[in-house]
Amino acid sequence: MNNPFQDTIIAPATIPGTGAISIIRISGPEAFSVVDATVEIKGSKCASFNGFTIHYGIIYKSDGAFLDEVLVSVFKAPHSYTGEDSVEISCHASSYIVSEILSLLTTAGARMAKPGEFTERAFLNGKMDLTQAEAVADVISSNTSAFHRIASNQLRGGFSSELSLLRSQLLEMASLLELELDFSEEDVEFADRKKLLALLSTCSEHVERLRKSFKMGNAIKNGVPVALVGPVNAGKSTLLNSLLGEERAIVSDIAGTTRDTIEEVLNIDGILFRFIDTAGLRETQEAVEKIGIKRTYQKISEAEIVILVLDGASSENDILDNLKGVAEFMNFDSQDLIICLNKCDIYSDGMVNKNVSIINSLVSYSGYKANIINISAKDKTGLDLLYGCLISRFKDVKLNEDSTFITNQRHFDSLSRASEALEKVRISLSTSLPTDLVADDLRLAISIIGEITGEITSPEILENIFSKHCIGK
Repeated sequence: MNNPFQDTIIAPATIPGTGAISIIRISGPEAFSVVDATVEIKGSKCASFNGFTIHYGIIYKSDGAFLDEVLVSVFKAPHSYTGEDSVEISCHASSYIVSEILSLLTTAGARMAKPGEFTERAFLNGKMDLTQAEAVADVISSNTSAFHRIASNQLRGGFSSELSLLRSQLLEMASLLELELDFSEEDVEFADRKKLLALLSTCSEHVERLRKSFKMGNAIKNGVPVALVGPVNAGKSTLLNSLLGEERAIVSDIAGTTRDTIEEVLNIDGILFRFIDTAGLRETQEAVEKIGIKRTYQKISEAEIVILVLDGASSENDILDNLKGVAEFMNFDSQDLIICLNKCDIYSDGMVNKNVSIINSLVSYSGYKANIINISAKDKTGLDLLYGCLISRFKDVKLNEDSTFITNQRHFDSLSRASEALEKVRISLSTSLPTDLVADDLRLAISIIGEITGEITSPEILENIFSKHCIGK
């Protein structure tokens, strides 16, 4: 793919004034001459230096006054991030100094880069494919070890390798079908239909596995949504405050204190959980509270994990009614339910065992799946057990350097379209439709997979992707 950009771009790669050093990046055909016109490097010019070397220089303002001492890092094409001649200037982090250097570089012939333009040039110069380019932004924004591992694997080409293997298998299948079309008048069958169906099944399973990983990958990227629900005064807000270690939610003996949802995030063993404190569930005529309760039921259906907080001293009828009311809005095939019997610091063991037995009976009878924990949100008793239940959802998920999880909506949408196209191929093969129709469906699937990696793309897709990157990357 040819690089359409023939100008030289510049941008700060760090935020001025937030540390001791700032870095300014320069890339393009005139990168070296632009830097030579801006930085005085004793005895030589950038073009004469070897790549991957660092040199001391001084920058003077346009009026000849001293500005700063800098270090100049030289990268020669194609061995640079963008694949072009590139330079990085390390200067002191004063916003004034950075602004002056950028002005001098602009005067020397460079222009300010658009968001993501450095990475876009890297893609256009074949330094990375589109999934790797998208992973750059994810690596930068990763805020947990789990998301960092997923993004790093994608940046190193883990996802690309899987798609490349998948596409090559489909291309092999397509070539056999195309060969048949070339000899259609001779009624020759080059592609064994049973073998094609077997290969197609393998490819479809691969696509479906990647597609299904999006739910978990997206949760890890944005935080696993955990809804804290239950009746009024059960202790939901107290539990949220105890989990966060701060007074985030208002705690009061007055029923209906929490009117709207409150969201906070917590990192537990490298997984980001997004806790949502909701309005207490009860019958009410108060207009604002009714809206909050309606939103509570919405959050129940949207959450990955639902924590039902109940007063451990509640009556059997209250416990059963609250459990049934929450379970009605849940899908136990895709959601986890954790039942916290709160206030264990004030009720007796006999009452605990009775209520646990009641809940177990209903869970067993109704087919619900639930973990039951005795806690004291006030004293933080049992929180270690709650943490264990939250993390247990991920105990079978291999979040190592080789894990491939889809975290990008574009990838998910494309894989869904590819899955539909492959299903059409399967139906066409199974019903002995003409080879040209089978080949058309197969070409579509191959094209869709090519769109994910950027082998097939459009200016609109590129603009949408790279505009989301930060300036200087």
